[in-house]
Amino acid sequence: MSVLLLRLAGPLQAWGSAARFTRRTTENAPTKSGVLGLLAAAQGRARDADLSDLAKLEFGVRLDQPGTRLRDFQTAHHAGSGKAMPLSERFYLADAIFVAGVAGDPKFINALYEALLDPMFLPYLGRRSCPPAQPVTIAEPLDTSLEQALREAAWEASDWYRRQCANSARHRTGSASGPQQLELLLDCRAGEEPDTTLRDLPLSFDPRHRQYGLRGVRGTHIPLPPKSPAATSPPPSHDPTAVLSPAAPRTT
Repeated sequence: MSVLLLRLAGPLQAWGSAARFTRRTTENAPTKSGVLGLLAAAQGRARDADLSDLAKLEFGVRLDQPGTRLRDFQTAHHAGSGKAMPLSERFYLADAIFVAGVAGDPKFINALYEALLDPMFLPYLGRRSCPPAQPVTIAEPLDTSLEQALREAAWEASDWYRRQCANSARHRTGSASGPQQLELLLDCRAGEEPDTTLRDLPLSFDPRHRQYGLRGVRGTHIPLPPKSPAATSPPPSHDPTAVLSPAAPRTT
């Protein structure tokens, strides 16, 4: 069993599990379907490709910096006909940072890690309009359990958020210790009673017939991990936009 940890940080993120039609909501943390979609895109899988190997992976996520909810009211016109499109509400998480992890067969996990270093399609954080602001990879795959990896990974919160937490704690208690715990959300094991259930287990990303199964989620709180990187190897260099050509300037 190997574990691959992902850093999901960006100005905006959107992780919908029940978002439909003109109201596109977001969960408070990355969904399994969203993260597996990111991995499938990195491998260059087609929308109608088999996802059974990805769906078998164990999944978990840690809320390092929860962010704030942002509502966007959208109007648009059809590019071809010019007709007004339905008004829609879209919700995002602003300034959030998460550490997500997948666990499975070591060869498969290593193949996913290599795909993230040289992705076929650009990664995005739930929606195409939400690119990551930092490298998605944190370190090479780890030989441990998923829960242990998420407990020991360094706290990825930004400096301004740490200062904000410390100031808030100082006003409340007189101590500048900041948060003492982080929330951890994990796949339920067989026989466990879930704390919540999400329909975010991807069965097919085919736009003609998208399918998602139910997934049990258990939540817990863990002690604040160290600020310094737990891994001995530095994060690899990763710029997914480096392969893109500059856009041609507009002539009109």
